[in-house]
Amino acid sequence: MAEAEGQPLPYVSEIVLKKRKIKDELAITRRTQLELGKYGAKKSKNQPHVSDIKRPEQFIKEFRDKELDLIRMKQRAKRPKPMLPEPKSKLLFIIRIQGKNDMHPKTRKILYNLRLRKVFGGVFVKATEGVIDMLQKVEPYVTYGYPNLKNLKELVYKKGYARIDKKAVPLTDNNIIEQTLGKYGIICIEDIIHEIANVGPHFKEVVHFMGPFMLSKPEDGLIQGKKQPYKEGGDAGNREDEINDLISKMN
Repeated sequence: MAEAEGQPLPYVSEIVLKKRKIKDELAITRRTQLELGKYGAKKSKNQPHVSDIKRPEQFIKEFRDKELDLIRMKQRAKRPKPMLPEPKSKLLFIIRIQGKNDMHPKTRKILYNLRLRKVFGGVFVKATEGVIDMLQKVEPYVTYGYPNLKNLKELVYKKGYARIDKKAVPLTDNNIIEQTLGKYGIICIEDIIHEIANVGPHFKEVVHFMGPFMLSKPEDGLIQGKKQPYKEGGDAGNREDEINDLISKMN
């Protein structure tokens, strides 16, 4: 027993001890990082990040912006409504060009009703009085006009897809179209284009079968973020036939 107690400890060089110390420190640092949700660790839903914490003035600014947006929306709704287009021009294409934190919930709801949930999303709609009324209320956040047949075809072929079981399905197989729209006599992409272009009796079924078109981000300077009407030098509102230039550059 005495001999065992008297044995010297095994020699460990200073370099090895330093390496062990560095490894231990790295392990502690790594464990701390993982607990804080850094470097690939999954952050807890209930764990706020420093960047997520807003200052009181940010809350005040967002609240004022939303209230101001609501006031302006009500003012636009009181303006005289523009004349509805002729029956031969009942088709409109709407593009959402902006809108995020400064929108009032009522404005966002109207955009969602138009199926414009994302910026640079586009949809075909029938120019009814109700649609014109909604467009007038959300005018600073959208631009729209009368699409030509060329752009309609290119949009459907390049960016068209179906919404089936909440999933985006490319329109590469006419069987997909026939299974859903065959009961309306629509069995291929050309039938879809024809129904949209003529705002046919099953226009609603066709546009809801397809998801909103996600357009490419426009080139610098094409959309400058101005909420004024297009006719006054801004980006928003009715472009009439000139919407086709914008569609071509964003498709």
